[in-house]
Amino acid sequence: MYRDMEHHCTTVLESLNGSRSADEQTFASIGLLADKLQTVRKLHPAFMNVEFSPQVQALIEQEQILAIS
Repeated sequence: MYRDMEHHCTTVLESLNGSRSADEQTFASIGLLADKLQTVRKLHPAFMNVEFSPQVQALIEQEQILAIS
């Protein structure tokens, strides 16, 4: 499971640094990581304020814009 998470993090990181395009795989990885983040937030109140970086938030917004167009 750790390797799966590492793969998803790497996919998003590569999209952020421009070494790969932000494609369906990137957005699928962000979705999976968002699900995991929700799970962690439920585990303990200390994690309630953990959120994605502004750069990942921008990718999420980009996906939403692409979905509308």
